[in-house]
Amino acid sequence: MRLGIFGGSFDPPHVGHWLAAVDAMEALRLDRLVFVPTAGQPFKQRDRAIVAPPLDRLAMTRLMAGEAPGFGTDAVEIDRGGLSFTVDTLTTFAERAAGDERFLLLGADAWRTFPEWRAPETVLRLATVVVLQRGEMAPGVAPPMLLATRRVDVSSSEIRARVRAGRTIRGFVPDAVRTYIERTGLYREDGHAETTD
Repeated sequence: MRLGIFGGSFDPPHVGHWLAAVDAMEALRLDRLVFVPTAGQPFKQRDRAIVAPPLDRLAMTRLMAGEAPGFGTDAVEIDRGGLSFTVDTLTTFAERAAGDERFLLLGADAWRTFPEWRAPETVLRLATVVVLQRGEMAPGVAPPMLLATRRVDVSSSEIRARVRAGRTIRGFVPDAVRTYIERTGLYREDGHAETTD
């Protein structure tokens, strides 16, 4: 099986994540693509950029994947807890199904930090690294594979800021994710859900 593995904070998951995943599914002819929300990212511990609790991010990511054929969500990193290291996650996937052809999907920002990752050479052995390119790549070491994806200028940090400011996030995230954020009051400083959107 050709398996795509798309990790991230997904705090929250948004349309940019979804469209990049769809592009990867089609361009790489994947049989399955799984979103893998992190428990905690080593590089984001520095600025405490992860805001929503792991189980909320997992729930939202599952809502984004929905019932779309070939797409799913895997809780391997959240179940493991602690900091999430890609090499551990890929090792788990390899142990589950050694015969799978694994493709690790990364954004260009993640690729820039790749030399600092735990056991990057093992990561390259366990999966083909595919960098999802939205525009020009910054100078540096070329990844094993580049995949051009559509440019969607939306970020999780912008969405969180919009929620805090009481502004609409309709169209920024799938409707099911927006409803979840409203119902739970995620990202609002007062903790109360916004119902005017």
